[in-house]
Amino acid sequence: MSLTSILSADDIQNAIKDCEAPDTFCYKKFFKLCGLSSKTPKEVKDVFQILDEDNSGYIEHSELKFFLQRFIPSARTLTDAETKSFISAADDDSDGKIGVEVQIQTEI
Repeated sequence: MSLTSILSADDIQNAIKDCEAPDTFCYKKFFKLCGLSSKTPKEVKDVFQILDEDNSGYIEHSELKFFLQRFIPSARTLTDAETKSFISAADDDSDGKIGVEVQIQTEI
């Protein structure tokens, strides 16, 4: 399964373009622009599993840094500040990683 089997390639491109400059990434805006915020919980879980490179059931800091590149390989990496902000928004137990259940429940 690929991200473009769930999300529109044009929507992904527009979302990436919106946060090209460092420190401009906003996960809520990105999710809205790429169409993820309008997907079903199952589709969100499918996207999460694609982003979870090591299949641990969590997205850790090291995976999140390359979040945009999972959508488009030529995209930039997230800055440390963006990565920390993203994790803190979805990490409800302060373990430094995002679980799929938290992601589905988080308002995106």
